[in-house]
Amino acid sequence: MEDNWKSIKEALTSTCQEALSLKKHRHKEWISIETLDQIKERKIKKTAINNSRTRAEKVQAQAEYTEANKQVKRSIRTDKKKYVEELATTAEKAAREGNMKQLYDTTKKLSGKYSKPERPVKDKEGKPITEIQQQRDRWVEYIEELLNRPAPMNPPYIEAAHTDLPIDTKLQYYGSSSNNQLSGTRHCTSTSLIMKRHLTVWTGGRYGNFFDTTEFLRRLSILSGTHVMDYSAKSCMEDS
Repeated sequence: MEDNWKSIKEALTSTCQEALSLKKHRHKEWISIETLDQIKERKIKKTAINNSRTRAEKVQAQAEYTEANKQVKRSIRTDKKKYVEELATTAEKAAREGNMKQLYDTTKKLSGKYSKPERPVKDKEGKPITEIQQQRDRWVEYIEELLNRPAPMNPPYIEAAHTDLPIDTKLQYYGSSSNNQLSGTRHCTSTSLIMKRHLTVWTGGRYGNFFDTTEFLRRLSILSGTHVMDYSAKSCMEDS
C-alpha cells in the first residue's frame, strides 16, 4: 500500500507542478535589486539560526540575523522614499504640462489603497445621525419594521412533486468498523470520488481494490485539499 501511494502521490504532485507551476512571489516594484539581495542574505542568516547546534553558534547567528534585518529595513525605507519622491516629481511635471491622465494615475499611486468611507446612518427624514446610541436605536427600529411585516394576502402555492427527483442520494461507505478502530462512518467527498475514478482509468486497474481502501481515500483527500471527512479521534491521530 505504501509503495502504491507514493507512486500515485508523486504522479499527482509532478503533474500539478508541471501544469500549474508554483506560486510566484512578486515583490513591490519600487524595491531595488540591492535590497532583494539583502533579503536573500537575511534568509540565509535565518536558516543559520535554525541549523545551529550549540548555544554559542545560535547566539552568534541571531546577532548576525538581527544586523541583517536592520539593514533590510533601512534599505526598504530608502527605496520607498526614493519611489515616493519620483512619483511626486512626475505628478508635478504632469500638472505643469496639463497631462491629466498621468497626473491622475500618479496621484492614485501616491494615495495608496482606497477604502470607501463609512456611510452615515440616517433617520426616516433622511437626516444623518451622529450620536452612536441614536444610530443603534435607528438600526433596531429599521430591523423591526423590516421583519415585522404582515403576511402576504395571496401566498404562492407550490405543488409538491408527484415523483422523487432523479438524484442518487445513496451514501458511499468505505472500510469496516468491525475491528473497532473506527468509531465513525467516513463519508467521501465528491472530489475524492472523481479523482478515484480518474486514477482507476489512468492506471488501468492495476492496483485492484487499493483505491477503495479508507487509507487511500484519507491520503487522497489531504493531497487534494478536500479533507472534510468525519474521522474518529483515534484514526485522525494515527499517521501512517
